[in-house]
Amino acid sequence: MDINNLPKLPRSVLRMCFILINNLYCIPTYVIWMLLLWPLGRVHPHLYWKIEGYLFHWLLAMVASWCDSAGYTVTESGDDISKCINERTLIIANHQSTADVPILFSCYNIRKQVLPNITWIMDSLFKYTNFGVVSYFHQDFFIKSGKENRDRALEELSHHLIDKYIPLDRKWLVLFPEGGFLRKRKAISHKYADKHNLPKFENVSLPRVGALKVIMKTISPQSCVNNNSSSKSELQRAHIKYVLDITIAYPKGVPIDLSHIVFGTRPPCETVLFYRVYRATEVPEDSEAMTQWLFQRWEEKEKMLQSFYDTGVISTEYSRTKTFEPRPVIQDYLRILILNIFFIMSSYVHVRMFIAAYHCCVYFLVY
Repeated sequence: MDINNLPKLPRSVLRMCFILINNLYCIPTYVIWMLLLWPLGRVHPHLYWKIEGYLFHWLLAMVASWCDSAGYTVTESGDDISKCINERTLIIANHQSTADVPILFSCYNIRKQVLPNITWIMDSLFKYTNFGVVSYFHQDFFIKSGKENRDRALEELSHHLIDKYIPLDRKWLVLFPEGGFLRKRKAISHKYADKHNLPKFENVSLPRVGALKVIMKTISPQSCVNNNSSSKSELQRAHIKYVLDITIAYPKGVPIDLSHIVFGTRPPCETVLFYRVYRATEVPEDSEAMTQWLFQRWEEKEKMLQSFYDTGVISTEYSRTKTFEPRPVIQDYLRILILNIFFIMSSYVHVRMFIAAYHCCVYFLVY
């Protein structure tokens, strides 16, 4: 152990303890509220899912506070995304580490309508983490990796979009086309590039196209999945309208990871999210053309990231519309404090309920 890090050890231990305790009074509270409100979901599903969306957002606000309190801030740049906020939008982003999702949580925690109405497509292994049960209740999609599961997983994704994403009126759908972290995927990506005469990337890995093809086939403006809708407006509402391409750029190409967030061991740094907005109609329908379109976006990401690592900025030449000045994401700590109080008080109420229920059971069993 580096002796220079010894003074940081007590702070790291305190951060870890707080995050563990925070998980203990937040996640069970979310789950219990969802179970207690389950009858409401049978009677008034729209209200049930609206409440669930708020609880889900409040829970993710806790994660945002973990990142920000450790000094891991986020800056937004690129295209203006205001037009995407309340529209069905597919998010495609590069994937570098376990911090990518918490960083996105931090960024969109400050926007009221994003996190309650978002659906994540994630590896099935995530189901077995502490947040897996939350994602299960939220109706996120767990996709199984591996060639043997590919066809079935993509078919299940199509059904999930029709049965869950559209009926729940979710807006944002998040996909990491690379299918894994850069450090794990780079060697495989290079091997695939050599085999198919494609460029080899250092800052991103070649994206997988299967999930994008399923999404566009199922809910793109050109798709006919909802052709039984009672009106043209309903048909249009069911389709994604935009594709938001996010490039996640960590300083000097060294990503934050979950251990940094938990322990706060890495010095404070700024992560840049660079946006490019496309209309869904700009994505080609043809399978081969769609593949080329996605590869071109990733080739541009490779150049953007290399420019960022060399100069510290991402050139606005990659923007598609009039850009806004880079702006830091500022967390509202008063709101986060109030939410912590809500989760703590809810936990207290739930414990008292279980104690009362236990005493009632004992009373009836004895007497």
